[in-house]
Amino acid sequence: MQEGIELPTIVVVGDQSSGKSSVLESIAGISLPRGQGICTRVPLIMRLQNDPSAQEPHLQLEYQGKVVTTSESAVPQAINAATNEIAGTSKGISDVPITLIVKKKGVPDLTMVDLPGITRVPVHGQPENIYEQISQIIMKYITPKESIILNVLSATVDFPTCESIRMSQRVDKSGERTLAVVTKADKAPEGLLEKVTSDDVNIGLGYVCVRNRVGNETYEEARDEEMKLFKEHPLLSCMDKSIVGVQMLAQKLTQIQTASIAKCLPDIAKKINDKLNRNIAELEQMPQHLSTIADAVRAFMRILGASKESLRKLLIRGDFEEFSDDVDMHATARVADMHIHYANQLPSQCPTTDDKFLMEEIGVLEEVMGIGLPNFLPRTAFHTILKRKIKMVADAPHQFVLEVWGYVEDVVVRVLLLQSRNFPQLQSSIRAAAQDVVNKMRRKSLAFVQEIIEMEMTAYYTWNTEYIETWTELMDGQRDFKVVIDDHSRRAMLELSGFGTVDVSHLRPYGGMAVQAFDLRTRLMAYWKSVLLRLVDGMALHILYTIKCLVENEIEVEIMNNLVGEGMIGLQRMMEESTTIAAKRERLRKSITLLKESKDVLAQINDRIYCV
Repeated sequence: MQEGIELPTIVVVGDQSSGKSSVLESIAGISLPRGQGICTRVPLIMRLQNDPSAQEPHLQLEYQGKVVTTSESAVPQAINAATNEIAGTSKGISDVPITLIVKKKGVPDLTMVDLPGITRVPVHGQPENIYEQISQIIMKYITPKESIILNVLSATVDFPTCESIRMSQRVDKSGERTLAVVTKADKAPEGLLEKVTSDDVNIGLGYVCVRNRVGNETYEEARDEEMKLFKEHPLLSCMDKSIVGVQMLAQKLTQIQTASIAKCLPDIAKKINDKLNRNIAELEQMPQHLSTIADAVRAFMRILGASKESLRKLLIRGDFEEFSDDVDMHATARVADMHIHYANQLPSQCPTTDDKFLMEEIGVLEEVMGIGLPNFLPRTAFHTILKRKIKMVADAPHQFVLEVWGYVEDVVVRVLLLQSRNFPQLQSSIRAAAQDVVNKMRRKSLAFVQEIIEMEMTAYYTWNTEYIETWTELMDGQRDFKVVIDDHSRRAMLELSGFGTVDVSHLRPYGGMAVQAFDLRTRLMAYWKSVLLRLVDGMALHILYTIKCLVENEIEVEIMNNLVGEGMIGLQRMMEESTTIAAKRERLRKSITLLKESKDVLAQINDRIYCV
């Protein structure tokens, strides 16, 4: 039961003062605590082991991780002391068990659990819900189908009225795993034979009647008196000898327990094997306990290597098999989404600040004009208006960089924490190192954005032949535009390639300057494609390059510096196993040892059964 595997166990239940403890005393040949009210306040698991070679009995108590060696004479005091430690010195009860191991010559090989006697009325010092507490403990032990219920009934009461009978019938209606022992046979011999043969309460494993030890009788004396009783008493002597006496009870219990073990053996063996395999697998999956710096270095390098490979897959190759169900970790796709959103934010046509056609350009031309030939477009006009346009979109690449590196930071931190999950003592440092290196790359990208914006505003140039082609195509409409501007009799609405239908009536007063403004606008529109291409393509290449640098070089260097540093402080921390992991490791090791021992014992039992 310690490993959650139910074993065939004899569970002793009975109403208060039914004589449960006396029955156990007679079987084991040792004294148990006695007194008024509830004597058994916690489950007492008695493991009797026959040792033919034992010169002296060996007894020990086990409870709450403690082992206390005792003697036959001191057993009651030892049990009382353990009970007080578990359940307190008042009359309260607890479901925390005490195990009494008795290795002694001549005792039957049995495991029995003595439970608190059932009482409905609390006495001074007992909780008001004493009945409910006792009922819960009893049901916990008798419910498993592997449990054999030893129902202790006093011959002085009517069996159907016993609360212990009602409880056992709730979990064992057919009575196939219930045996009744009738105590105090010498106190109420009249009608006892009829009571046990009529079986009004459906006891499937039958009855055994016994006589309780009286006063200061020794166990040998009590056994002699019991034999004499059932041999000479005018009423009790009529009973079949197979249903009377403590010796017959012990023999029946041994047979029943052996048969139950044989029946449950395959299932128990499977449960033990399954639990053993699960625990071994869990222990193997736990982090290796690092005892040397060399162990820590190897573990640290494994973390770094696994993290880099995982980040390569996610951020560079687009392989998200490790996180197939988590779209947030499909990094190349998410970064591509951000880039598409950024590109769509940039205006495909050169933006303008004035809704009236060419009025922004005219405003600039008026401010930069000087004394000179009228058909020359001032260089400063194009440069001035271009810088104005660049400033209008300058925030978009900044926001794109912040969004990308914010996302990359989340991915990097998550991967590193996942790979270092077995070393929680390092995770705060790993998180800080990851954030530091991403911040470093973020600053580089922001500097790059600032640089390309400044380059675009410093000079205008392109090798792209599409600029001339586009400008030439747009300028094809300049002749018609000039005609409409000069001839006021013509309709002021004009269809221009690249511009659509425009109203030019407000431009007629400006004459030749309007024609210059048209030329300026066509140059801006043609050149804007080159600007847009550099902002979109350049940012894409920069992000891909810096992410690659981050994964291949920067992360490893930053983490090594932050975690290892001088004196290998980080590696020393790796060797400091957390108390939670250490406790889990120890629990699994103990469980594996116990399960292996149980497996060996089970094999021995199996051999004995088949030999018989």
